[in-house]
Amino acid sequence: MNKIIQFLKEAKIELTKVNWPTKEKTINYTLIVIGISLAVAAFLGGLDYFFGYLLKTFILK
Repeated sequence: MNKIIQFLKEAKIELTKVNWPTKEKTINYTLIVIGISLAVAAFLGGLDYFFGYLLKTFILK
């Protein structure tokens, strides 16, 4: 039991050393991740549509 208590105390001390981002940085980073995810999804969706079109047009007549 003492090892668990010691671990929790040390974990709390380490968490006080963490450089936590501000609310504005967190929002900005979240928006960047969402934007990049949407861009990649659109790109991959476009490729899927393009190759599907090619298959239907030239191979699966």
